[in-house]
Amino acid sequence: MLRVVAIAIAATTLLSACTQLGISQTAPSGTPLGTAKVIWVIDGDTVDLEIDGERERARLIGIDTPESVSHTDPVQCYGVEASDALTGLLPPGTTVRIERDTEPRDRFGRILLYLYRAEDDLFINRHMVEQGFAEVLFFDPNTAYEVEFTRIRNQARSESLGLWGSCDGPAQPLG
Repeated sequence: MLRVVAIAIAATTLLSACTQLGISQTAPSGTPLGTAKVIWVIDGDTVDLEIDGERERARLIGIDTPESVSHTDPVQCYGVEASDALTGLLPPGTTVRIERDTEPRDRFGRILLYLYRAEDDLFINRHMVEQGFAEVLFFDPNTAYEVEFTRIRNQARSESLGLWGSCDGPAQPLG
């Protein structure tokens, strides 16, 4: 019994240390984390959130929108529209329900999340793909919605929605 208690204490200490270092423990796909408030929309796939009193830059998992604010890349076809769409969906102060997948952060330190608007449970990541504002982009191991997003992307493309009707694809430079 004493050994079980010691292991539990060691595991709790390790998880606490990882959290303090910004390394979240691995969680199964679609793990709810609670809620957050939108501080600012950066572009079509990146937002600043307040989570537990801390400001976090969040990258939406499974989507990639054309560039609209890069310091090194030109504005891409439908980038401004994608950014405006996300801003309209998530004005500052909006409460969102947040979920993570397996890997908690990307190589830039951004928290990787699926977002649901709290007022109506709109799945933001999915909506951006469904309306043609985003291409599908998944990196293992964060692939919980890859099959679903690919299916709805294909439908948006076949219906020439959003960027699929305005551009030759998401990477096309503007003008």
